[in-house]
Amino acid sequence: MSLFAFVRELCRDGDVTPDATRTDECRATGAASTSATAISGQAGAKASAENFPVALRFLPRRYRGHLAAVYGFARSADDMGDEAAAGERLDLLDELEADLGRLYRMISWADVPDVPGGEGATGESLGSVDGGIPSGGDPGSRNAGGSYGGYPGAVDADGSPPRLAVVRALAPAVVACAIPALPFHDLIAANRQDQVVSRYPTYRDLLDYCRLSANPVGRIVLHIFGAATPEREALSDQVCTALQLAEHWQDVAEDLRDLAAPGAAPRVRALIAFEERRARELLDAGAPIVGTLRGAARAAVAGYVAGGRAALAAIAASGHDVLRATPRPGTARVAMELVRAYATGR
Repeated sequence: MSLFAFVRELCRDGDVTPDATRTDECRATGAASTSATAISGQAGAKASAENFPVALRFLPRRYRGHLAAVYGFARSADDMGDEAAAGERLDLLDELEADLGRLYRMISWADVPDVPGGEGATGESLGSVDGGIPSGGDPGSRNAGGSYGGYPGAVDADGSPPRLAVVRALAPAVVACAIPALPFHDLIAANRQDQVVSRYPTYRDLLDYCRLSANPVGRIVLHIFGAATPEREALSDQVCTALQLAEHWQDVAEDLRDLAAPGAAPRVRALIAFEERRARELLDAGAPIVGTLRGAARAAVAGYVAGGRAALAAIAASGHDVLRATPRPGTARVAMELVRAYATGR
């Protein structure tokens, strides 16, 4: 969950964590399963200290609240796919997706204005947010007139409001920022895929997985800052994929315990060096997104880029030996990278 670790830093103070992300389910209409309630209730409280120990606490409160709500949802999806009993995982993800459908169906989209360039834009007129709420039909659809069917949990005909606190907590962000449903559905789809796929034979296969597991996060963040355009989304995808890859290479020893050894053999180091360079090139290709933003959006996205660069630098500094210990960047390195990314715009 490295893409949201910096959000976790933002949310340590209780005053910025939305009440609806906590374990109080008594306000829910309808009933959620015990497992879904427990997992989603704990999601917002989980500590995360992976790639982004960057405390961007100076962001305006409204951004912190929206980011906290999105973190709770994404963390819930991850925990349902990783921490729940194996036999429950798909059912829990179906339940989460059904609740997401309830959220998008209960909102009156007539009251949601088009979102212009917003505070995150550099001043150009951007028009309405690309990929925003479809006009007419189901606002949870992939596109106007389309259906988001295919998942048994996506169908809900009772018209009831969301039952899970983490889904209810998304409502202010979805309405205020006109966030489309697709990125949230993709995060759930990534966790479904985790249940049936454990190996990716090609780099392209891995990139396709990152499209579901990482890229939606950046797109949601752009919507939160009112800065979503096709050009920025393309750059954001490169940044987010690079961050996901950096996390994979950091956590080789943790994720593949059968490779655990006192140190990495030369050929393992050579492989990690190759992958580290490839992730760095991807990150550098997407980093110019920073220069298209201003204010809080520029600071936040620069934080993503800085965290990725610092993580990759830590891998390189370890001699690409990711088996001896998990390479983690220090605060000073992250801060230096943050200042550099913000100042240079890339």
